[in-house]
Amino acid sequence: VQLQASGGGLVQAGESLRLSCTVSGTYDTITAMRWYRQAPGNARDWVAVISGGGTINIRDAVQGRFTISRDNAGNTVYLQMNNLKPEDTAVYYCNVDALIARLETFWGPGTLVTVSS
Repeated sequence: VQLQASGGGLVQAGESLRLSCTVSGTYDTITAMRWYRQAPGNARDWVAVISGGGTINIRDAVQGRFTISRDNAGNTVYLQMNNLKPEDTAVYYCNVDALIARLETFWGPGTLVTVSS
């Protein structure tokens, strides 16, 4: 199972970005799909999660600005980020639970989001 993330970049405060993460490889199904982020010098923090059934949870710090969704095929997860702030600057990672012989968690390589003030 491989994950490929895209959509990061340099934007100004108040602008928007949409991150995508596509899962490829051999698996039975993808259940939870998540986004994390890691700012310089900080630990990696959970940002948003969408379950296989579509239940969504968003971190309080980005509630109302970020949304998470997944495509109908269930192998691509999106993070729509609006009204970006400098404190959103981080490397963003996608993370999925994939059922193969058992449920396993896989990480993508990360995509850098930089928000200038």
